[in-house]
Amino acid sequence: MSESTGVTMEASGDLAGPSRTSGKEGAYIRTIEWDMMNKTKFFPLSMLSSFSVRCCLFPLTVIKTQLQVQHKSDIYKGMIDCAMKIYRSEGVPGLYRGFWISSVQIVSGVFYISTYEGVRHILTDLGAGHRLKALAGGGCASLVGQTIIVPFDVISQHAMVLGMSAHAGSKSDINPLGIKTWPGRSRLNISMDIGREILRRDGFRGFYRGYTASLMAYVPNSAMWWAFYHLYQDELCRICPVWVSHLFIQCVAGSLGGFTTTILTNPLDIVRARLQVHRLDSMSVAFRELWHEEKLNCFFKGLSARLVQSAAFSFSIILGYETIKRIAIDEQYKHQIRW
Repeated sequence: MSESTGVTMEASGDLAGPSRTSGKEGAYIRTIEWDMMNKTKFFPLSMLSSFSVRCCLFPLTVIKTQLQVQHKSDIYKGMIDCAMKIYRSEGVPGLYRGFWISSVQIVSGVFYISTYEGVRHILTDLGAGHRLKALAGGGCASLVGQTIIVPFDVISQHAMVLGMSAHAGSKSDINPLGIKTWPGRSRLNISMDIGREILRRDGFRGFYRGYTASLMAYVPNSAMWWAFYHLYQDELCRICPVWVSHLFIQCVAGSLGGFTTTILTNPLDIVRARLQVHRLDSMSVAFRELWHEEKLNCFFKGLSARLVQSAAFSFSIILGYETIKRIAIDEQYKHQIRW
């Protein structure tokens, strides 16, 4: 939850080789490194971009979460059915349940990208290859980001699933905290009640319910996403004509990386969501319950919504991230940037 590199020549500012340039253009910078940017421009623009993307795509997160925590398919038959039932029952606000709590991820995103770029910078000094830097940087960044965001994620996911049973008359236990949701209650009051109830029942540890599952789902997801992103970018740069936009290639590589990692890590993400919402005791319990309910379908439960979410988020985040890096780059490098 996540964001850039190609074949690199680090010592010379990561200049691309002749396979991606014409004689007229000469060499260009394929990867804008951390020390090439004006941070006073980069950080505020990065937060604005992240907030804008989340505003547009948050309904996909709500749909994905509700599909993951339902028992089999007793409420929703799929992504479109879920979206329609939420909209008919609650209107647009229903698709933004838990948004303001979840938007704290914008702050964690600053720590995420700072960690990612910082680890890459350290490994560059140690002479590591660009794919190893991507893998290690993505994993470390997710570790830092999840440590910050999990408490808000727990509250947000409880808010997302409130009222699910009303959409289809289900008797599933999708309000395990017993939160009062009568008409007229503000989302702020509901979120505060969720936080107070978690604290009352479990103490501070309750806000880190599913933390291990989150790390197991998102650390490899982030590490693999960055590694696949660079792999796909390398290959696309190699096969695409020189006139194809480099920014477009990066966005497509991001979406392909999102598809790949989503398919590989989907069961772990379902276990994480169920641990946090259904308040199960451990990952093993969650895995056994999921397998008992779904069997092999556990690999595909909520997958369509997660694939759409991942591809859309990856494309949009990379579009914003790489554009902002180009805007924030120091003047001395601007003539070597290719859009």
